[in-house]
Amino acid sequence: MASAAEQLAANLNFSSFSKAKELHKRIWFTLGALLVYRLGTFLPIPGIDLVAFQEAFKTAQNGVLGMFNTFSGGAVERLAIFALNVMPYISASIIIQLLASFPGRLETMKKDGESGRQQLTQITRYLTVVLAIVQSFSIAKGLEGSPNVVTNPGLLFEISTVITLTGGTLFLMWLGEQITARGIGNGVSLIIFAGIVAEIPRTIWSSLKLAQEGSLSGFAILAMVVVLALAVILIVFVERSQRRVVIQYPKRQVGNKVYQGDTSFLPLKVNTAGVIPPIFASSLLMIPATIAGLMGASDESSTAAQWVQIAQEWIRTAAGAMTHGKPLFMVVYAALILFFAVFYTSIIFNVDETSDNLRKNGGFLPGIRPGAKTAQYLDKVLTRLTVLGGAFLVVVCLVPEIVFASVGSAFSLGGTSILIVVSVTIDTVSQVQSHMLAHQYEGLAKKTKLRGRKR
Repeated sequence: MASAAEQLAANLNFSSFSKAKELHKRIWFTLGALLVYRLGTFLPIPGIDLVAFQEAFKTAQNGVLGMFNTFSGGAVERLAIFALNVMPYISASIIIQLLASFPGRLETMKKDGESGRQQLTQITRYLTVVLAIVQSFSIAKGLEGSPNVVTNPGLLFEISTVITLTGGTLFLMWLGEQITARGIGNGVSLIIFAGIVAEIPRTIWSSLKLAQEGSLSGFAILAMVVVLALAVILIVFVERSQRRVVIQYPKRQVGNKVYQGDTSFLPLKVNTAGVIPPIFASSLLMIPATIAGLMGASDESSTAAQWVQIAQEWIRTAAGAMTHGKPLFMVVYAALILFFAVFYTSIIFNVDETSDNLRKNGGFLPGIRPGAKTAQYLDKVLTRLTVLGGAFLVVVCLVPEIVFASVGSAFSLGGTSILIVVSVTIDTVSQVQSHMLAHQYEGLAKKTKLRGRKR
């Protein structure tokens, strides 16, 4: 027999959605916040010649700038105030999570409950400011090194750029928190989602224009559509897949009553690491190309200058080999994705801590002793799932790259972008269903109270 929660979930439909007025307010607030974000991606920072910058951007878009431009909805290409997007905040969050997994003060905060979580959140915000200042200052220096891009280079331009870009990142961080608290949730993810989705029409139009000009064949367009459709289906299937580990709770006696043992499940996702491994791998691989695009030629004949020239040539060679579609890029990209999938999963899911919590709550796995044996079993299951999840990430991220490169398309919606869009869509739908389910529970509770008063 289905439980009350399952019965309520089965009754979710358009009628129940139309009655959830609180959910309507949350959706409208989220749409308004995302509209503000999109408007900010069209406001350029001061002191820039946009025509000269776009010419310089074409030579450097194969580096990190190209990936950031996709995630930011074209804000990097327009050098808008939101050019850094929420990437400093994401980097800071990942760094704090990694540090909190090692023994130390951050680990103590992590275990302190709500107060510790608030302290970690505050530290993450401070680290976001530091990372945003460093990145914006690097961008300012790089812009000054490009010819005719900055109208009045100097200290004033550097200060204004740092303030503008850092302020834009902090505003988006605050906006994401507001969407999470007052909207439908997943604020930061929705901001990245909106940036990627906003670039889809332009990339589709560019591909159709190339097909009209004869640069792309009809077979190439068909191959791209099939690959995208299969990637979406695969992502939905894997992201919804779980390995349910059975947990048994023994009989317990409270006073004179004896309660029967209960059975529940510990859901383990196939792709526990999410989109973090592709993002980390892409960032590392694109560093040589970005450095090569920002480097200038050295005309000095000193020994130090000669060493600088040798280093520049080595970086340019590495950048040429580490471009999309090259065999070395594919091999290293796949290896980094697998490495980060295993490493990040081991960080965010502690089998020893999970086993200890089960033991404290009286739960155990059937046929397995509590404690170390349970931790070993969970580690074995999680390792197998991580291998499958890493292989899934490699396929999703590399197959579109290979297909698009083979047909000669410059379609910018790569595997990482597809993964983010589909994953965020699934999470958002789940959030909406949760709000609708909560609304039905509230309605059921009100009816129960009214019936009790009548009696």
